[in-house]
Amino acid sequence: MDCFDPTSTPPAGSKRVLFVVAVALVDVDGRVLLAQRPPGKELAGLWEFPGGKVDEGETPEAALVRELKEELDIDTAASCLAPFTFASHSYETFHLFMPLYVCRVWNGEIRPLEGQTLAWVTPNRMGDYPMPPADVPLVAMLRDLL
Repeated sequence: MDCFDPTSTPPAGSKRVLFVVAVALVDVDGRVLLAQRPPGKELAGLWEFPGGKVDEGETPEAALVRELKEELDIDTAASCLAPFTFASHSYETFHLFMPLYVCRVWNGEIRPLEGQTLAWVTPNRMGDYPMPPADVPLVAMLRDLL
């Protein structure tokens, strides 16, 4: 059996894969920015790393640069995004694939443009913030890194 067969069809009942990208923005004090999902959005009230969906034909880095401008009004470059790890998690109706980057360099004042609450959190306190299931394993890895 081959590990990869591009001609095979997905198994019946398989879920669509949602490709999103996220970033751990780290400030000069080593704190990480978390954003709380606003009311009316799926998983409202949970805390997450900033980011969003990757559009068709878009690289993960370009998506993250775009999302950071749209959500937080900051500018950064793909060269400032260090690939760190990823999450692959099955939710009830879809499967999430999410690369996580680390970024320590950006221009501008961070401002929540989509109604989200923001918090700068020390790595050892990130576990105090309820997060979506896909994000939870990333916290321990970030604590080890930072």
